[in-house]
Formats: sequence, structure tokens, C-alpha cells
Amino acid sequence: MSTNHSAQPVRAATGDGEGVPDARQLRTILIAVSVALMAVIASVSGLNVAQTHMAVEFGASQNTILWIINIYTLALAALLLPLGAIGDRLGRKPMLIAGLGVFGAASVVAGLAQSAEVMLAARVAAGVGAAMIMPITLAVITSTFPEEQRGKAIGVWTGVAGGGGILGMFLSALLVDVADWRWLFVLPVALVLVALAMTVKSVPNSREASGHRFDTVGALVSAVAVVGLIFVLQEGPERGWTAPATLTGLAAGLIAAIGFVVWELRRREAALLDVRLFRERGLAGGSVTLLAVFGVQAGIAVVLFPFFQAVLGWSGLLSTVALMPMAVTMMMASGLAPKLAARVGPRSTMATGVALAGVGLALMALLVSADGGFASILPGMLAMGVGMGLSMTPSTEAITGSLPREKQGVASALNDVTREFGTALGVALLGALLSAGYRGAIGDRLHGIPRETADTAREGVANAVEAAQGGGPHARDLVRAAKESFVDGWQQAMWAGVAVMAALFLYVALRGPGRPAPTVADGHETVQADALN
Repeated sequence: MSTNHSAQPVRAATGDGEGVPDARQLRTILIAVSVALMAVIASVSGLNVAQTHMAVEFGASQNTILWIINIYTLALAALLLPLGAIGDRLGRKPMLIAGLGVFGAASVVAGLAQSAEVMLAARVAAGVGAAMIMPITLAVITSTFPEEQRGKAIGVWTGVAGGGGILGMFLSALLVDVADWRWLFVLPVALVLVALAMTVKSVPNSREASGHRFDTVGALVSAVAVVGLIFVLQEGPERGWTAPATLTGLAAGLIAAIGFVVWELRRREAALLDVRLFRERGLAGGSVTLLAVFGVQAGIAVVLFPFFQAVLGWSGLLSTVALMPMAVTMMMASGLAPKLAARVGPRSTMATGVALAGVGLALMALLVSADGGFASILPGMLAMGVGMGLSMTPSTEAITGSLPREKQGVASALNDVTREFGTALGVALLGALLSAGYRGAIGDRLHGIPRETADTAREGVANAVEAAQGGGPHARDLVRAAKESFVDGWQQAMWAGVAVMAALFLYVALRGPGRPAPTVADGHETVQADALN
């Protein structure tokens, strides 16, 4: 029996007897959920620019600071599937309002925190609130917008999801530079207040009745699987891949993941996530594409910052500004992707995006140099932005279109979990390749450098530049060696990204989602075609 539900009739999304929203209401709904999503996405990366400030003020170790940053992502990823499913049952509007309230309150507490322990607790609470918000924002779109407008709306959503982190990082860096690191939390709180007011006023409620009990076992096992696997991806590079904590997390994650699949196969219709749906091209292709694209995007961001700051000598704010061309092109391409998908099909659109992303990575590998500056990587960044934007929107639509209307919270959560896994995997993989490439290259360039200084330089390009500031006859040679070695490591990471994109291109070309079947009219009002114009 076919499980492709993208052709299901578009019905009133309120679940309370209200009619289909008109064009103006749809625009307001889209703005409301986009602002809510921006608050969540901005908080994922915002604290990265305040690491040193928190370490000094709290007297905390680097490991504690990393946990303050990462624990938010862990809580968010672990609870996405369960809370998305609960939102489908209890009502998406009340879940969104509750999530905004929890997230906003936690952000206020974090901004006022006087100790690392309070900050950690606040970040966990913020992650819980974010997990209530994130899947619901996309579920509101897929359950409210009619078929002919859904692609455009998802394009806006994916643009915010893809570029929102960079925009949030820019605003965070600006606040840190001109004010204080605690002002970072003013941004998400302000966004929450705007989203909350618009949600209460404009977002319709929708809920789906279910004849089955909630899959509590599946929810708990999925949370353990996600926490274990993401913990490994985040902490493996720091603790070591063979460290006891890393191996324990890997074992727990894999056992829970296998247990989840077995349990869900037994539950069938009552499952939290019917894993048999991954046989479908739409769900499998969309998930694999998002995993790889977001992984490469996150990995690129990790290697770009040390290039800007250590190689080019730029400030954190200027480095964040330098990411804006990629973010803007990504968001623009996300908006154009639905039109292109409607004309040539989602598979061709996704394949084109993946190919462009691969070309961008190749350009950054071929053109980069220690002396070339920003201009040597800008063409690759622009191609990457366009490619990622074109591939993300049809991938997201393929996932949400593969699950029925009553499971849109789960579909949205699956989309988000895939993004989080891809992000953690990309940071771990490309970051490790960059570090290994740097260490392998700099050893042959340290002849004549004092041993203690050379040992410091091997730790990383920023360490080498810092060590060279002490002066001495070898300072210029040391900086030159570090920058050239970083470029060598950079090229290894870029070529690895090219290999990932090449494999993904072949997969999408052969197994990508096809065109959805025409929408069946069901007698309800048709929303004006210019709702998003």
C-alpha cells in the first residue's frame, strides 16, 4: 500500500471547525513560526562567540564551557521526536505557546546566571523549550498551508533554518563587541515575545485524534539513542574516540537505536515513527540529503572561523560578517527552490543543489591560499550557499510529504533530528580532518624553531600565532608555517566534503524523490495563489 501522503487533500488545519486561513492570515502565520524558529536557531550558535567571557566570569574550565554550549543541542535533539508527536495529539498551537514560554523563561535565567551550574540548568530548560517549538513550526506550515503554497512556505522555513544560525551569530558577536556577553540573551527573548504575541493572535490550532496510546517506550528509547550518538559525535574529538565515556555513549546510542527500530516495527500503526517508511524514496532521499548538506555546512563554518581569525587576523565580528554572503545566497536560493522544483522536479532541483555545493567546496580547495585572503574563498562560499539553498527545501518537503497529515509533528521532528545529526557529524568529521591535516603539515615546517614554541604551534594555528607574538627571530617564519599548514589541512577537509557531495549526487540522481501526485480537491475553499507574493 502506498504511503506517500503528499497528495492528500488539503483540509482546514484548525481542527476546531475553523475555515482555511486566507492569504493575509497565511503570511502572518508564516512570519510567526519563522520568528519562533529564528529564536531557537540563533541560540544554537550564539554562545560560541562568548566562550572566553563565560570562562573568565564563571571561573569555569573549557570543558564546562563546551557543555554549556552543547547541552542545549543534546536536550533539543533528544526530545524532538517525542514532543513533536505530543504536539500532534494535544494541539500544535498550545504546544508552541508553551514552548515559547519555557524557552523565553530559560533564556532570561541564563542571561542572569551567576554560576556555571545555573547556566547549565537554564540551557537544558531552553533545549526542552526549543524541542517543543522547532517541530511545531514546520508542522503548522504543512498542516495549514494548501498544497500550492506549501512549497513556498517551506522554502522560507528552510531559509531561516539554514541561514538563521549565521545571522544569529552575527547579531550575537555584535552584542558581545558593543555591550556585554549577557546581552546575547536579549535577542532570543525579544524574538520569543514577538512570536508569542503573533502566535496567540494569528496561528490556528490543529490537532489530530489518534486511536492508539502514545508510544512512551519508543519516545524514551529514541531519546537515549539520540543523546548517546550525538554525545559521541560532539565529545569524541575532545575526549578521544577510544575514551571510556565515548565508547559508553556509542554503545548506549547504538543499542538504543537498534532497540527503537525493533520496537517500532512491532508497534506498526501505533508507532512513534513507522521506520518502514524509509523504504520510500521521498523520506529516505530527503533525510540523507539533509544529513549530508547540513553536515557539510556545519563543518565549513567550523573551519572558516579559524581561517578568518587566525590566518586573516580578523575579529570575531568581522569573521561573522564574512559568513553573510553564504547565508544570504542560501536563504535566497531556498525561496527560489520551490519554483524550480515545480518546473523540473524535486530530484533535479536537489541534484543541482548538491552539485553546486560540491563545486563550491572544490573551488575553496583549489583557490584558497594564505596570501589570497577572503577573495580566494568567496566564489566557493557563494556556490555553496546557492547549492545548499536549492537542496534543503525540496528535501524538507520530501520528508513532510512522506508522512500523513496527523503525523506532521513527527515528520517535522524527524527533519530536525536529521539536521542535528548532520551538524554534529560534519563538525566532528571536517574539524578532525582539518586538525589532522594541520598537524601533519606543520611538522616539516618547524625546523629551527625552539622546541617549546614548536610544540605549542602543533596544537593549532591560533596557538602558533599566539606563540609568535612573543617576538624573536623566528616569529615571521612560525606564522608563515602555521598559515600554510592550516591551508593544507583546509584543503583536506574541502576535498572530503567534495567526496561526500559526489556520493550524495549519485544517490539523489538514482534514488531522489519524484514529482508528487496532483492534489485532490475536497470541496474546501482554495487559498489565493498569491498568498506569499
